[in-house]
Amino acid sequence: MTYQDLIQSIESTHVSLQKRTLTFANQQLVIRNWLIGFYIVEFEQNGEDRAKYGDRLVRNIEQYFKERHIAGMSFRSLELYKQFYLAYPQIWQPLAAKLKALDIFGLSKQGLDLSVIVQPLAAQLQLTDSELLNPELAPENLLSHFSFRHFTALMRIKDPLKRAFYEKEAIKGNWNARFLERQIESLLLERIGLSTDKDALIANLKAEIETIEDTIKDPYILEFTGFKELATYSENDLETALLDKIQHFLQELGTGFCFEARQKRITMDGEHDRVDLVFYHRILKCHVLIDLKVRKFRHSDTGQMNFYLNYYKNEVMQPTDNPPVGIILCTERGSDTKVLYSTAGLDNQVFVSKYLVELPKEEELRRLIEK
Repeated sequence: MTYQDLIQSIESTHVSLQKRTLTFANQQLVIRNWLIGFYIVEFEQNGEDRAKYGDRLVRNIEQYFKERHIAGMSFRSLELYKQFYLAYPQIWQPLAAKLKALDIFGLSKQGLDLSVIVQPLAAQLQLTDSELLNPELAPENLLSHFSFRHFTALMRIKDPLKRAFYEKEAIKGNWNARFLERQIESLLLERIGLSTDKDALIANLKAEIETIEDTIKDPYILEFTGFKELATYSENDLETALLDKIQHFLQELGTGFCFEARQKRITMDGEHDRVDLVFYHRILKCHVLIDLKVRKFRHSDTGQMNFYLNYYKNEVMQPTDNPPVGIILCTERGSDTKVLYSTAGLDNQVFVSKYLVELPKEEELRRLIEK
């Protein structure tokens, strides 16, 4: 064996086992989310004290895990797990064997009661529409090929025939989740219907190769494994420099800004958006969201900020908080700088007046950006 042979052997072993580890983590994440969805739906339908919780059930579950700092249990995530179970009840078939394997590690002793799962699902042995359309879409194939990100993309397709088409093509073409999302968004099925050469259109689809780094950065995997999500920044040097300076500037103002997050992720329906900077203002008692655009202001920027504000208002804001405030900073080298305050929903005039006093002046922010 030469030195090069040694290096290649070590590298191939590392890569292949690392991929298997990620595949295993992906499958366990799918199993966890399906089981959580099952437990919630089963309790909603048959729980002895379900009437006691009513519509607040998922909110109560969210609060319980939030107090224990367990990631992946937000209201939106829990609702997504319910949708997952309801959309893919057939997953239980290959799941039964995997749960038995998991039980080797004593999970039943830790509260995972396998009989609670098997009994209610025993009547669901009939084939699904997808399986009838194509045996490739048997539950074991879905579970072995798809990550939870795949499933979240597929769940948004309500038509079972249309969903089965994307399931089949994704398995056949070994599509990663990002490529599947792109084909769904670009209406691949509709384009095939209009095409005069359907086979050629499908044959020309070249699924990109997903790197291990891309897989590791999947937010679902990070939450599941317990690792903190590292902030990811634009490769644009100007944007990164501006973010650094703005963060430092606001922290130095000394007017109540408490830094909370940079590149704060917001996940809804399996899609991820990020707010550049998030502060909590201890005097105004509200969140201040800052979105930076390294270009001229566009009307769509306001819609994006309103989405962030509404999310914080519904999902993050506490009863004692005032409505969140958004600041859009737009800049373009060699041209005007625009600073836009988004005050949507600020109907309390006392609060609005106070906010005008406590927040930095528009000219201060403009001067910072131009500098």
